[in-house]
Amino acid sequence: MKNHAADLAARFNTRVATSFIGRIFRLEGSSHSKEIDGTTFLKEVRAGATTFAAMTYIIAVNASILSQTGGPCVCDETNRIDCDKIDSYVMCKEEVRRDLVTATSAIAGLASLVFGLFTNLPIALAPGMGLNAYFAFQVVGYNGSGSIPYGVALTAVFAEGLIFVFLALTGMRQWLVKLIPSTIKSATGAGIGLFLTEIGLSYGSGIGAITGGFNATPLAIAGCPVERINPDTQIRDTAVTYFPHTPEGDSRFELFRKVVSINPMKHTLNALDWNVGQHGTQFALALFTFLYVDIIDATATMFSMVRFCGVVDNRDGDFPRSTLAYCCDAISISISALFGCSPVTAFIESGAGIAEGGRTGLTAMTTGFLFLLSIVFGPIFSSVPPWATGPALILVGCMMARQITEINWRYIGDTLPSFVVIAFVPFSYSVAYGIIAGMFLYTALNLMISLTVRLSGGRLEPDNYDMKEYWTWKAPGRKPWFVRAFRNATYSAKDTHESSPQTFDSHGGLDYYLVEAPVVP
Repeated sequence: MKNHAADLAARFNTRVATSFIGRIFRLEGSSHSKEIDGTTFLKEVRAGATTFAAMTYIIAVNASILSQTGGPCVCDETNRIDCDKIDSYVMCKEEVRRDLVTATSAIAGLASLVFGLFTNLPIALAPGMGLNAYFAFQVVGYNGSGSIPYGVALTAVFAEGLIFVFLALTGMRQWLVKLIPSTIKSATGAGIGLFLTEIGLSYGSGIGAITGGFNATPLAIAGCPVERINPDTQIRDTAVTYFPHTPEGDSRFELFRKVVSINPMKHTLNALDWNVGQHGTQFALALFTFLYVDIIDATATMFSMVRFCGVVDNRDGDFPRSTLAYCCDAISISISALFGCSPVTAFIESGAGIAEGGRTGLTAMTTGFLFLLSIVFGPIFSSVPPWATGPALILVGCMMARQITEINWRYIGDTLPSFVVIAFVPFSYSVAYGIIAGMFLYTALNLMISLTVRLSGGRLEPDNYDMKEYWTWKAPGRKPWFVRAFRNATYSAKDTHESSPQTFDSHGGLDYYLVEAPVVP
């Protein structure tokens, strides 16, 4: 029976490989000139399912984090915490959270499908951790207590996506990320990891281990002081504490009983507010931070995943169809804003699918299809409480904090700015402040050290000065495509008398149609 099933699977894989699907995704046996060794349809599907399983937590976690802003819900209380005492506002927040469950599943599905189809890379996209926390707790704030309203913040995300399209088409996105010191990149990722851990440990959006633990988690099941017992949150006939006998709890339970249902995005769909004039400075700061963190996060994740796949070109450090990949990511960011979500980014959990053998866009498309399917099971994902998503935040924070090992701890000019970034992000509760502080200190400190060394003729140097990380504004690697296109036109005008065959860029995508410049001695 086992051999028979294996034979059926092999024949099915062969049939798919020889079809147009096999040629599009360059499966082994497709007779494509650049077919990818070891790829089969069923292996790609299995890898996509693995990636989805690793990413499923984002549906509930992202909705839980973003709903803390209150979305477009209206509250006139000066102290925004008092808004939680208003039943109508609490019900509105719960509806926003359900909308965001649908929105998260929808944008993750669409983005992954488009990315896999156009780039043929096994990388899945979804609203990014870290950026959603910055969006919710710094930009918009708890119950809208931040610097700009929810709708204006979505406009910043939408504008960021359009700017990214321009940066991707001009090749400047790759160039900009190479300009940022690698130690600051690593420190930013580690700082965001600690930020997420703090959120996962906090009251309201996590397990409640820092403050208000008795109210944040159902500790009454294991034992709770009598004075802490709340009759509204005790076990009742139908469920445990997440469904208290209150209007909000009854509404949650009625939704949970449906199991299968599609929740329309009544509050978050197209909730953009274009009245950005009165929030000029804060809007610009939010836009800059989204741009900066996304440039580092998405670009670094894509590079690490394609390097894991083994498709990075050692000649210029680029990867196949990179321009299309960045464009798909950028367009998905703007679409996520229309759905009411924070920016979309490439997920590091894609590595789980790659480890299972995923090498083509079929892996990402399978993940996207499963995310779209999860929209139907919205009631289940909407019923995941904060104390269940809190541990996921802590684990994600742990994975991101591993980047701390990539920091150059041997030289003070790299160590101190990196430490400032790591410390500022969680303690200031702001990704933007951490980045600004770290970059300012890096520039000032290294400039003073460089001037001191030069003026002293090399006699005054800090310890381990020779171990500093090399940095230059001349980013290494391939030039942007428009620079190469201009050079092609220049060379063609000079060398029209020569008859040399035209060769095409092997990177494919938008770069595929650019003619390489002839070698000029």
